[in-house]
Amino acid sequence: MASSDWNMKTFMKGASILTISAIIVKILGAVYRVPFQNLVGDKGFYIYQQVYPFIGIFIVWTSYGFAVAVSKLLAGSSGRGEAKAIMRIAFTYLVCISISFFIILMTFAPFFARTMGDPQLASLLRAGAYIVLLMPALAVLKGSFQSEGQMIPVAVSGVGEQAFRVTVILIGTWVAVRAGASLYTTGEIAMWGAVVGEAAGVVILSLYFSNRFKGPIERISKWSVVKELTIVSLSVSASALILLLFQLVDSFTVLNLLLNSGYTSDYAMTLKGVYDRGQPLAQMGILVATTLALAIVPLIAHHAGKKEGRGALPFIRLTFRTAFLFGWAAAVGLALVLPYVNEMLFQTKDGSIALIIFSIQIFWLSLILPLTAMLQGAGKIKVPTLLLVVGVVVKIVSNLYLVPILNVTGAAIAGNVGFVVIVIGMVVYFKKVWPYQLAPTRFYGWVFGATSLMFCVVVPWMIVADTFLFDGLSSRIAATLIALTSVGLGGTAFLFVIMKSRIMAEKEWYLLPFGKRLATVQLWLMKDRGRII
Repeated sequence: MASSDWNMKTFMKGASILTISAIIVKILGAVYRVPFQNLVGDKGFYIYQQVYPFIGIFIVWTSYGFAVAVSKLLAGSSGRGEAKAIMRIAFTYLVCISISFFIILMTFAPFFARTMGDPQLASLLRAGAYIVLLMPALAVLKGSFQSEGQMIPVAVSGVGEQAFRVTVILIGTWVAVRAGASLYTTGEIAMWGAVVGEAAGVVILSLYFSNRFKGPIERISKWSVVKELTIVSLSVSASALILLLFQLVDSFTVLNLLLNSGYTSDYAMTLKGVYDRGQPLAQMGILVATTLALAIVPLIAHHAGKKEGRGALPFIRLTFRTAFLFGWAAAVGLALVLPYVNEMLFQTKDGSIALIIFSIQIFWLSLILPLTAMLQGAGKIKVPTLLLVVGVVVKIVSNLYLVPILNVTGAAIAGNVGFVVIVIGMVVYFKKVWPYQLAPTRFYGWVFGATSLMFCVVVPWMIVADTFLFDGLSSRIAATLIALTSVGLGGTAFLFVIMKSRIMAEKEWYLLPFGKRLATVQLWLMKDRGRII
């Protein structure tokens, strides 16, 4: 295959396939938490969310970060002999890491559980530990396919893995609840669901895999391969790990700080479970940012090295404006309707103030993810990774100070503080790498205007709907109707202003995933259906 075909046609087709599969995986990963919480309640949700970051961090690091690192090394190999040597070294290295993590989790599970403030979590940690044993095969197989541009097996395995996981978790949880099992047993079943999902991913990839690396193995430097794998995997997965790392900080600090502040154990656990409702909301909110990082960033990486023309700059500006636009709309829009969304999804309006503050994190994350990915596409890895580490430290310190004063609301504020520090550092560094204006002043003015209209439409509607229109319905049905209609009205008002202002040109919408329809609507609004400016 010609390199030009690989760079443009096949590469972008592969990126599109991965983008679509990533969207499906993200949606499944966020949506299943809603029926799960409805089945087990806030305390049961707390139990699962308290342990999940341990497993989630390892999954992201290995199956995403290591897969990309393996792919990069294989793509740069000189022949099949070297590629086979790289795969063997990568697999052996990952097996060593996996076994080490497995032993640590199995041995120190009681210690980690006590440190989190709940000794009964040890059984969940031990159940989840088995997932790490599946990671070497998953990462190496994914990396092998990605290095050859074969994205369909990677996409199918990702969706299949998540589908199996969600199915086992929800069916297992339903059976456990019906049988009267304890919440900790139910949480343990959910952990086994994650293990089954990863096993399904390995099986699916194995079915696609053929013995393509036949022949002798070349002798290459093991240390250089291990070093490259470690650096690339950690840096590439750093931005994807940031939300999980913040969750891990909360797992170790929030419950302990609530207990030390005099809350009873049951109430503190329930309060933490209510706070954890914010996680699936944030995951859905950053969907556009995640999509941008996957879909637009390959264009930036391709054009970054070009000397002629404007290179990657148009794509950089487009990515920033789109991330800002949709991140801001999602964060502010969700904050406006959150009490009703809270009751619609999670049965009660408990903790709505904390969740409103939590939802603002969507905006910061929507900037962090694509900014980090763009810098990585240009080969700038160290500074973004360091900034993410600084953000985690800020989150820890802020939690220690704010949670004793404001309970889970303090934890939500602390998350925003940590993300703001990362965003400021990222933008300052970004401007050093690309010293250009990312968006004109009028862009921010129109975004503010669209937000104002959204506010003026949604708030009166919610008051009227809550007071008069849906007053006779059950509380949750009324909340559902108010939430859905408010989202529809608010989204329409916001996009109307954005499209009439043309701060996003029609040709720019076309570059975005699923942007064709938005471009068509904008052309219709501008009464200029015949041409694209």
